[in-house]
Amino acid sequence: MTLPPRSSYPSGATGPRTIEDRWEQFHRYGPYAVLTLSVLVGGVAADLIMTRTEMYAAGVLAVAAYGLQIWWGRARPRTAPGAPAGVAYYTARTVLAFALSWLNPFFAIYAALSYFDVEPLLPKRFVRAGLLTTAVTLAGSQSGGLPPASLMNWVAFCVLYVVNATLALFFWHVGMREDEKARIQTETIAELERTNLRLERAMAENAALHAQLLVQAREAGVDDERRRLAAEIHDTLAQGLTGIIAQLQVVTSLTDRDPETARVHLDRAAALARHSLGEARRSVHNLAPVALEHDELAGALKKTVTAWAEQHRVRADFTVTGTVEPVHDEIAATLLRIAGEALANAGRHAGASRVGVTLSFMDDELTLDVRDDGRGFDPAAAAPAGRTGGFGLGGMRARAERIAGAVEVESEPGGGTAVSARVPLVRHP
Repeated sequence: MTLPPRSSYPSGATGPRTIEDRWEQFHRYGPYAVLTLSVLVGGVAADLIMTRTEMYAAGVLAVAAYGLQIWWGRARPRTAPGAPAGVAYYTARTVLAFALSWLNPFFAIYAALSYFDVEPLLPKRFVRAGLLTTAVTLAGSQSGGLPPASLMNWVAFCVLYVVNATLALFFWHVGMREDEKARIQTETIAELERTNLRLERAMAENAALHAQLLVQAREAGVDDERRRLAAEIHDTLAQGLTGIIAQLQVVTSLTDRDPETARVHLDRAAALARHSLGEARRSVHNLAPVALEHDELAGALKKTVTAWAEQHRVRADFTVTGTVEPVHDEIAATLLRIAGEALANAGRHAGASRVGVTLSFMDDELTLDVRDDGRGFDPAAAAPAGRTGGFGLGGMRARAERIAGAVEVESEPGGGTAVSARVPLVRHP
């Protein structure tokens, strides 16, 4: 029969530690005890149901059964389940038990052993045959002995055989199902253990990746801050110094001829210097441009365009389209910096006579367009930022991309330049 599920005794307990150990002891020593019990019970009833010749025959068969058990006790540890030696032992014992039960029905006690080790000893395809054969011996003994002596004994034998065979097959199937459940449970536990090991390894890898990402994030933060400061310095100090130089050049040429005009330009240079110094300090502290402290984006852009026009003596028009709304400080600062860089490029390189700046408010987007009628250039042939010492177009694009925007430049030699920046319209909280 199928062995019960595995279980363990409490630690420190004496005797077998598992159910399998108990069954092992039963298969090793149980046949001796059961055979001895059958001999004793059968001997008590021998005078009533056996002749002297049958007694001698039963004695010889009992000795043979003991000899078979002694041989099996030595061969069993070296025999795998379903091996030929096990099949031979099971068959010989079943035949001996049948013969003894034929002589004395009480030897059916010994024959019942075949129910308990049919599965370990026989190949799986022969298990049913073993159970049905054992049921013959038991049904015969229960119906009054073999062979049945009368018609009623035959009827009883048939009924008892069906009952024994049905019960044996039923409990065998139940045992198989329990074994299958135990096997599935064991496999599930093993799979869970393997999954836990994989999870532990994955967690260790995730911890390492997390640490690596932290390092990369710190490095990226440092690089981003460096780029931010470089762009801020370019957009404030570089532009301011350029304006100061332009004012001082005018002063140099007018000092002797027109002292009053020279004084005006000196004042402008001083104001530019103070403004640039303030913007540099604000950039270090990552603050919004000073122009946005008292004005919204549209007002700050208008003042920036007006100041640039006065500084460069170039006509500059500023236009707003759409419904003006307060926008997020980062969006406003980015567009103001891009406008300042585009105007600075127009003042340094374009030689324009007219500049137009347009700020367009749309449903979910802001557009800033800076156009001039200057000499223009070939965008594909523009020098990289590293060669000229400034950020230029690359800096404007980097600023826009930082807030999920984009900058497009259209220009050709002799055809002016148009810079268009598109950014999301993030309203002021």
